[in-house]
Amino acid sequence: MNTETKPFALCIDNTDYEELLIRGKVYRVLPDPKAARKDMVRVVDESDEDGLYHKSHFELVDFSSSEKRKAIAMGGAGDRKTPSELRPPKESGG
Repeated sequence: MNTETKPFALCIDNTDYEELLIRGKVYRVLPDPKAARKDMVRVVDESDEDGLYHKSHFELVDFSSSEKRKAIAMGGAGDRKTPSELRPPKESGG
């Protein structure tokens, strides 16, 4: 079964992977046909490394083109920036 027909994976279960996956976060699916045949999904997890997880940890989703652009621009969908890195730097008072 090809689990990689959709380019995004919404984490719905991070059991046993609490440090690597955040429930409710959308990750980009990285192409891996061999893994897909074994019902696995490859995503860049919170370690900033790509990892293989069983598809049961995710709901595979797709978005419209405009939604994809917004998610990527906001730093979502697997972008490695943290919320603090997305904020503009504070101006120094002086």
